[in-house]
Amino acid sequence: MNAWIFLACAIALEVTGTFLLKLSNGFEKWHWGALSIFCYSSCFWFLAPAMKALPVGIVYAIWAGVGIVAAAAIGVFAFGEKLSAVQYLFVVMVLGGAIGLRATTNA
Repeated sequence: MNAWIFLACAIALEVTGTFLLKLSNGFEKWHWGALSIFCYSSCFWFLAPAMKALPVGIVYAIWAGVGIVAAAAIGVFAFGEKLSAVQYLFVVMVLGGAIGLRATTNA
């Protein structure tokens, strides 16, 4: 499997884990918390092969950057959280950095 697909799966699992962690309400709803832990743990099983084929700094920066953007979007659309115009700008900058890293990495 392509390293970029492993990275995409790791990002999806990390973002899902974050969403479930929010649903757990500080682990008051333990079943959401348990699913969150499962997603976070599974995420690393996909992240490791991506790091075998791609530079660790690139993998981590894209994983974190896309995760930040997705978590911000979930906060806005699923939980009604508000961001200021400046915060939106910085989220877009993070996304731009992740896209730039992917576009300039050969693998």
